[in-house]
Formats: sequence, C-alpha cells, structure tokens
Amino acid sequence: MKLIIAIIKPSKLQEVREALTELDVAGMTVSEVKGYGRQKGHTEIYRGAEYEVSFLPKLKLEMAVPADKVESVVEAVMTSAKTGNIGDGKLFIVPVEYAARIRTGESGEESL
Repeated sequence: MKLIIAIIKPSKLQEVREALTELDVAGMTVSEVKGYGRQKGHTEIYRGAEYEVSFLPKLKLEMAVPADKVESVVEAVMTSAKTGNIGDGKLFIVPVEYAARIRTGESGEESL
C-alpha cells in the first residue's frame, strides 16, 4: 500500500477527481495549502499598489492506494493536473506501513 501525495493548482481539482473516480479510488483527502517552488510567487497590483505574493494557493491531495494501482493513479493525476505551465505542482509516493478503519477495525488494504 502506498500514500500518494499530490500538490496541484486549485482549478484542476475537479478534473483530477473525475480521473480518480474512473479508477475506483475509494477516497481522497484534500487540504488547502500555500507554498512556492521554482515559481517563487508573483507580483500583483491591487488598488494601484504593487505587492509581491510569496506563497501561492495550492491543494494537497492524499490518497492511500493498493500497490498494484499506484502507476495508474500517478498517470491519472499527472495527466489531469497538467497545464504545461510553471506551478503545475508535485507528486510524491510514500510507503504505508499500517492502515486501519477505526469504525470496523479492518486493517491493511481492506481498510481502504
């Protein structure tokens, strides 16, 4: 079992969700986050005053998936979240040692 963490643009959430639904991904956690990478923020003008935005709004998606689905989930996220512009995001894969459903006590892949 693996935990896939994806940082994406907020505007791409619906496309990513639809792509994952087609793959029968059981669940996903979405968090609103702020950050920067190579993009290093940008400059905006508000009421005639110019100011620098250092941290950009992003969404952090977390999905626990069986090992045999990792490649297809990664491909779906990469394809659906891509705009081709700087700031599209990042994707990380982390091994999961243990998972359990609190309500039923199921553990391992049965808990997904």
